[in-house]
Formats: sequence, structure tokens, C-alpha cells
Amino acid sequence: MSSDPDKMMSKADKMTKLTLTRWSADWRGATELYEQAANGFRASNKYEKAKVALEKASKGQEMQASPWDAAKHMESAAALAQKLSIWNEVADFYRKASELYTECGRAQPASDALGKAARALEDVKPDDAIQLYTDACEILEEDGRDQMAFDLYRACANVYIKLEKFTDAATFFLRLGVAADKCDATNSQCKAYLSAIIVYLYAHDLKQAEKCYNDCSQIDAFLKSDQSRSATRLLTAYNEGDIEEIKKVASSSTVSNLDHSIIKLARKLPTGDVTPIQMNTNDDLDEDDLT
Repeated sequence: MSSDPDKMMSKADKMTKLTLTRWSADWRGATELYEQAANGFRASNKYEKAKVALEKASKGQEMQASPWDAAKHMESAAALAQKLSIWNEVADFYRKASELYTECGRAQPASDALGKAARALEDVKPDDAIQLYTDACEILEEDGRDQMAFDLYRACANVYIKLEKFTDAATFFLRLGVAADKCDATNSQCKAYLSAIIVYLYAHDLKQAEKCYNDCSQIDAFLKSDQSRSATRLLTAYNEGDIEEIKKVASSSTVSNLDHSIIKLARKLPTGDVTPIQMNTNDDLDEDDLT
């Protein structure tokens, strides 16, 4: 048999088409050829052709009722689409892979596929990345695997921060806190709640930060934590206009153990005049705040 991947593709395509002399498609034989062609194209750096071959190999595995292998091929096609900067295909292929993994009853790889898509799109299509992260979280939540979603919650919150959508970012940290509570992951829970409070403070919303603190303090584990004590010190310092205390808390070891994006926000506190009247308004952020 020829080792020319183009000839393999042509032969495989013929094997999937019905003719007067071929009454049924040979998906097994065609899929093997598509897979071999994909390897050949990749070896010669013909990524566009390799991507097409993998799409067809995935379809072939589907036709043989092998959704797991079909999903693997779609992920490989998605990775090549990323290499080629074809961003809509990156999202579409990883979503298809996720659906195929779901068909196998495998929530973790289904979520992972969406997470890979989201990471690939964070800088070029951040809104799409947020939706992908959200969907990836929901797959794990529905499967009772909340603990496996912690990194996804954080990643999504960080994209919201980059977009300066601070309320949404805080909401995702609070979702992380709820998920951590279900898993008895007290440290992650308390860090998530302090992170949400810092996000509100960075956005000049003392009132919401205080409400968030009061809500979180209904949970005994948070109330007794170092993170709660740091939040109390921050809120007290804001109400008293004590800028030095704000900076001291922001540089503390408790805050330094939070996500990098939250540490960066904390180091820039206060972002406005520290008076209750000023902080209770939703002033627009300075353009330089995130630089």
C-alpha cells in the first residue's frame, strides 16, 4: 500500500462512498487510512491536511460506535487548529470531543476538553473562554466532582478580572467557595471568600465587600479562619481610613497565599480615596489600575 498520505486520503474517501459495486461503506478500513494519513501529514508538518484527516478519522470512529477514540481524534484536531490559529475550530472541535466523552459517561475528560479550549482562547476570545470554563465547571458539578473544578473556577475568575468584570469575578470565587464547602476543603473555601472580598474592594465597592463578608461569616469555618481575620482587618481599615493598615494586610502572608491575580489586586489597594462615602460609590476605575 502507498505511504503517500494524499493517496491514503483519496482511497479512504472512496471506501466511505456507496457505489453500484459498493453497497456499504468500509468505515473500519477508511478510518485506519485516515489515521495513517494524519500521522504522515503531521510528520511532514502539513498541519492543515493532518487536521482534516483527524476530523475524518474521528467521524470514522463514531460510525464504528467508538466515541472514546472519536473524541481523542477530535482533541488532536483541535490542538492542530490551535497551532494554525483557527480559533473557531479550536472551540468547535474541543466541544465535539467533550460531547463524545459525555457519550462515554466520562465527565472528567469531557470537562478537561472544554478546559483546554478555554485556555487556548483566553487571550484571543476571552468571552468564549469564560463560557467554556463555565460549561466545564457545570459538567463536574452535575457529576458530583466539584473538587476537580477548583482550578476551573479560579481560571474563569481570572479571565473576568482581566476583562475588569469584577462582580462576575467575585461571583466565581464565591461559587468556588460553595464547591469547596461541599468537599470539606476548608482552606480553599476560606481563600475563595477572602479573594471575593478583595475583588469588591479593588472595584471601589466597600458596601458589597461588607455584605460578602457578612454572608460568608455565617459559615463557622470561615469565621474562625486567618482569611476571615484578614478580611476583618481590611474592612476596618477602610472604614477608619487607615491606608497603612490596608497596605500591611495586603502584604501579609495570608494574602500572599492567594491566587496571583488576587495578590496583584491586593497590592494596589486602596484604589481610591479611603472614606466610607467615596468607597460606597461605584466610581469608574482608572485605566492604569490593572497595568
